[in-house]
Amino acid sequence: MKNFLQKPNEKIFGLRNLDRDTLIFRVLPRFLLEILRKYFRLEITGAENIPRRGPVIIAPNHSGYTGFDAFLLGHIVQEEARRVPRVLTHHFWFLTETTAIPAQKMGFTEATFENGMNALKKGNAIVLFPEGEQGNFKPTSERYQLQEFKRGFVRMALESQCPIVPAIILGAEETHINLKKLKFTKFLKGSVIPLPLNIVPLPAKWRIHFLEPIYLPYKPSAVNDSELVHEIAQDIQEKMQVAIKEELSKRGNPFL
Repeated sequence: MKNFLQKPNEKIFGLRNLDRDTLIFRVLPRFLLEILRKYFRLEITGAENIPRRGPVIIAPNHSGYTGFDAFLLGHIVQEEARRVPRVLTHHFWFLTETTAIPAQKMGFTEATFENGMNALKKGNAIVLFPEGEQGNFKPTSERYQLQEFKRGFVRMALESQCPIVPAIILGAEETHINLKKLKFTKFLKGSVIPLPLNIVPLPAKWRIHFLEPIYLPYKPSAVNDSELVHEIAQDIQEKMQVAIKEELSKRGNPFL
């Protein structure tokens, strides 16, 4: 008993046998994500719509400016679908080694067409936010209004012949309040930045809903039809906007 109390980590958690990187970039993030999952009282529906194997693009709405939605969605896909997704994230994470190395070790990949295609060709699931930074950094006054979708995710789906699973995330808009999107900072390596009201996340209730997979009935050569690609992206955006409106109508006060 005395030995048990003196070495709780070794006896209970087995942390002594873990290397530093595993502890910092695997164990600790999972622990923190589970805390966030409880804090946000996260509800998940439609996880059965995520294919259990083969390439797939999971395309969620983007909001909250901190990237909590990317962290939590990647965690949920791993927990619910038993897949380790490649989360394609903002290039800001990869500007310096200080941020790039931790991001890569946590499973993040810079959001480029080439990186997405490489992951899909290997049969992986990827998480890609079609709105990009414009969705993530939009002001709270425009909450749940989808910004124009970029077309890269459609081109990836056509070229790899994989399905797209749209995902609706509610709660992130209320968790972090953004007063304004500072467009004059565009000179910072092509980035815009938010003007946040709070850093500590507010306890809004989150809900993540995965829609049914979309299988595009076109051959890979359709990737060269820019008009068609644009039309598909618009159709998916409209479909997701309708779904967001429906999900919002079902929920009450996000803080209750």
